[in-house]
Amino acid sequence: MAEAERIIGTPDIPDAAGDGPETPDERPRGKRRIFVLFTVAALAYALDLVSKMIVVAKLEHHAPIEIIGDWLKFEAIRNAGAAFGMGEAFTVIFTVIAASVIVVIARLARKLYSLPWAIALGLLLGGALGNLTDRIFRSPGVFEGAVVDFIAPKHFAVFNLADSAIVCGGILIVLLSFKGLDPDGTVHKD
Repeated sequence: MAEAERIIGTPDIPDAAGDGPETPDERPRGKRRIFVLFTVAALAYALDLVSKMIVVAKLEHHAPIEIIGDWLKFEAIRNAGAAFGMGEAFTVIFTVIAASVIVVIARLARKLYSLPWAIALGLLLGGALGNLTDRIFRSPGVFEGAVVDFIAPKHFAVFNLADSAIVCGGILIVLLSFKGLDPDGTVHKD
């Protein structure tokens, strides 16, 4: 077995004689990977949701809090657009895109046998759910809500934990793709 396959967890395939797995430990590990995906998603979503509740309750309509001088501050803003506040007129479209990402990840989960892919997709799912929750339930209205952003590095856009989870998940997916690791646990060489 190749080292990469051992690390990422290739799906268990019955041997050539047609015998299936004999013990519970030899059954396909896909269900464990799905559990990891949804656990990572739930954790990312919960952290984002709790952080936004705290920001709205304690920081909104108050002066920013300097964390590292003026290099990093917590500053509550409402962002109706996408990254960097662009596209504020397209909030409904961003809501549909986030919902579509969630559906695609849920469908892909059935074929998931790779632990790193489970983590990456879990981060994407949790982040998408976090921002979708804002878009649905925050003012000015359903599917038009503004996302709560609060992490404000100097000379950069203000973002939140959901954005961080999405970016980290996306970076991990790019790295896995470059390494030739597929969500189904196989390794391909191009």
